[in-house]
Amino acid sequence: MALSLADIRELFEKYGALAYSGEPVTQLEHALQSGALAEEDGASEELIAAAFLHDLGHLLTRQGETPTERGIDDLHQYYALPFLRPVLPDSVLEPIRLHVDAKRYLCAVDEAYFGCLSADSVRSLELQGGIFSADQARDFAALPYAEEAVRLRRWDDLAKVAGKPTPDLEHYLQLVERVMQRHA
Repeated sequence: MALSLADIRELFEKYGALAYSGEPVTQLEHALQSGALAEEDGASEELIAAAFLHDLGHLLTRQGETPTERGIDDLHQYYALPFLRPVLPDSVLEPIRLHVDAKRYLCAVDEAYFGCLSADSVRSLELQGGIFSADQARDFAALPYAEEAVRLRRWDDLAKVAGKPTPDLEHYLQLVERVMQRHA
């Protein structure tokens, strides 16, 4: 079953007010901030859509707030893909799928990166397989959309600022709709 634009809107309206895993923002605020950071960085509409939708799996799995504190990796990076694949291109889906591995990669190749992770990101890193080995990092970097996933990851890490002004939900839903229409 594909998620329609109305389904995505409903997920954010119904579950967007949930806290974002121990951070000072809600799921919706995190999505809006991620999209805004991508937009400010001059990303393509497809990558902005990926930034906005990258944690949609959290709204679908409904593991509650901060599942990492209970030792749960909700595999959110994969959960939304079957629902989005019929309506969005790989240029949106692959950065979403790879954004968790991008964290593992950045920890392996950027000495300062690990120190910038929030407490929840450190917990989830361990649950998600830990820091990549040199071989794993090299293999990741060679993947299609790895660069886009790394960009998305950096926006993800920054999108946790309480009260930060962003465009609204409708702005990003319209952008996603344009991407869906081009993909149809």
